[in-house]
Amino acid sequence: MQYTTEKQTQYTLIKIEEEKLNANISPELKSVFVSLNTEGVDSFILDLSAVRYTDSSGLSAILIANRLCNQKHGALVLIGVNEHVMKLIAISQLDKILNVLPTMAEAIDFVMMTALERELQEGEEEE
Repeated sequence: MQYTTEKQTQYTLIKIEEEKLNANISPELKSVFVSLNTEGVDSFILDLSAVRYTDSSGLSAILIANRLCNQKHGALVLIGVNEHVMKLIAISQLDKILNVLPTMAEAIDFVMMTALERELQEGEEEE
């Protein structure tokens, strides 16, 4: 699988450099998510701008990333989602679960707000 990662303080950007996110790629993508999450990454921005097609196994990998982020009170944000992939997400009713945003700037803002909300909640629990 061709991809790049860019680690930041609050998130890790993963850019998929493949046209198809399918059963050939999704196991490796799942292991990337699990590995990074084990290292302490709690939020991912997943850039799918090169992806033209996904199948159920690709969506499954994305859902695993979403679950891992939620368990650590982080966020998964998808950016660069093309029309075909977005239709599959909508048909699967995953648009109600997944955070899909149009730009990197909006994705970063979303991750930062999620981190701020988590810090505020943790502060309230300590009181």
